[in-house]
Amino acid sequence: MSHLFEPLTLRGVTFKNRIVMSPMCQYSAQDGFANDWHFTHLGARAVGGTGLIIVEATAVEARGRITPGDLGLWSDAHIAPLKRIVDFIKTNGAAAGIQLAHAGRKASTAIPWKGNGKPLSYDQGGWEVVAPSAIPFAEGYPTPHELTKAEIMDIVQAFVDAARRADTAGFDVVELHGAHGYLLHSFLSPLANQRTDEYGGSFENRTRLFVEIARAVRAVWDKPLFARFSSTDWVSEGWSCEDSVELARVLKAIGIDVIDNSSGGIIPGVRIPTEPGYQVPLAEAVRNQAGIMTGAVGLITEPEQADAIIRNGQADFVFIGRELLRDAHWALRAARQLGVLEQQRDVPPQYWRAYPAG
Repeated sequence: MSHLFEPLTLRGVTFKNRIVMSPMCQYSAQDGFANDWHFTHLGARAVGGTGLIIVEATAVEARGRITPGDLGLWSDAHIAPLKRIVDFIKTNGAAAGIQLAHAGRKASTAIPWKGNGKPLSYDQGGWEVVAPSAIPFAEGYPTPHELTKAEIMDIVQAFVDAARRADTAGFDVVELHGAHGYLLHSFLSPLANQRTDEYGGSFENRTRLFVEIARAVRAVWDKPLFARFSSTDWVSEGWSCEDSVELARVLKAIGIDVIDNSSGGIIPGVRIPTEPGYQVPLAEAVRNQAGIMTGAVGLITEPEQADAIIRNGQADFVFIGRELLRDAHWALRAARQLGVLEQQRDVPPQYWRAYPAG
């Protein structure tokens, strides 16, 4: 059997393969509520054989949305439409995950196809953005409100409350979003965090919020808990892969199970050496040096490429993004290409005619 299709069990949750649908924003919610678009989009990838479906960045408070179209889990009212999706995902053999997020200083922007992702003014329905320090993301972006210590504690509680709601909705996995310049990443990186209190300055201080959230969520969540990093800022004076290794060691000790390794996003205009699998070495470094399971992501498009990542011990999961947007049945196609497709086990009977036995 291909290593990509070997099952893996964590904290009582069995993933039928190592293929994960990356959380990808759909910007299609209203007031944070999931709808039929999300049901169809996520459910189709479960039907298509993906092992773990992670729902897009889901805001733990309303001001933590990237756009007005983001999903939210700041209210008990958000649970029911998500539970409908979770039930369908699990009925079709996949595990269901959700990424809990706060956009920080990159919040309050326009839906990409309506305003090209630019910041929204208050007249356009925008809202106040927050950050560790009063430093705008880029020219033309608002200066964020610098969070007080009391407000930081409120955000920790918001993550805890959202994790409890995720449990009620039936999710198997929670992922904490600490990448791409959003709030948790902005605390980690000295490019965005210039505080002089216990949440800024030293490595221990800049990682304090992430650690506090991880510890508090682990206290109420007994299932697999993932964390997504931007494993490097790709800037010499920013957050580095070495920092990610050290933080992964700390998080492993308090119960994080898997590190999902992305990169970049803290400031604009950074030259990132993108090529197929360009972030895989980050996952490999964190896995081998911190002794923790990792996920690899970034321009992974071909089944043989994904299989080699697992087979060579570079990561434990492969996160597929845009390729799953292009092909909801990518996992079934990968199984067929790698010669491990078992029609009656892997393929919904409604689709058997498309995957003839033998």
